Amino acid sequence: MCNSVPHIDNSTLFHFAVFYRIIMLAELQNTPLFSSLDAKQLEQLCSAMSIIDLPAHSHLFHQGEQAEHFFLVRTGQIKLYLVSSSGQEKIIEIIQAGQTFAEALMFMKQANAYPVNAETLQDTQLLRFSSQVFLQILRDSSETCFNVMGTLSRRLHGLITEIDNLSLQNATYRVVHFLTQQLPAETDEEQHIILPVSKQTLALRLSITPETLSRILKNLSKSGIVSVKGKNLTIHQPQQLRNYGMTDL
Repeated sequence: MCNSVPHIDNSTLFHFAVFYRIIMLAELQNTPLFSSLDAKQLEQLCSAMSIIDLPAHSHLFHQGEQAEHFFLVRTGQIKLYLVSSSGQEKIIEIIQAGQTFAEALMFMKQANAYPVNAETLQDTQLLRFSSQVFLQILRDSSETCFNVMGTLSRRLHGLITEIDNLSLQNATYRVVHFLTQQLPAETDEEQHIILPVSKQTLALRLSITPETLSRILKNLSKSGIVSVKGKNLTIHQPQQLRNYGMTDL
């Protein structure tokens, strides 16, 4: 006997669609870039929004492609990277779930192409937004525009700080700084963390070799500060880890 497929009436589908849209709008409202938008502006933004599902290790876009959209990662991770003339990959940023990217390009008149490549590190779902629609929202409201500029400025400041750390500090400092960023502020209790990416990807992000990363983690383990088991780390002494980063320069 064949199993019958349950019938879903139009009323049920309508209420489901309304519920899903409410959830989507709430999700966008909690995203820093969109937090200053009112309900009407969010509806306008969603009018030109689409959902993209990509399997792991798929490209969303390549360097030089037309930059007409920006994105929000709902689930998964996106790697933004460049490839040097010698074929060496340099990771610019790892975009986590809940973060937006490529939005700054819409404010740069000369930047009509993506300056980096974007690849999924795992199965990923994204929301794709029209840059022109978002710009129109900002043109219509100077208050919203200034709030968004503030959000982008804070993100830019964070990226500049990270570039300073990568270019001016040694390998040990970079690893320790990354680990301490994964901890609650000012805690001195033992903490368990899971690396958000593979060790190889993390090494590329920190501009060090995988061998150097393994050596630094091994030294931290010998010091009794950290225990490492695959991507799972136990930080036994958070404050000593912070001090290690400051003294081992």
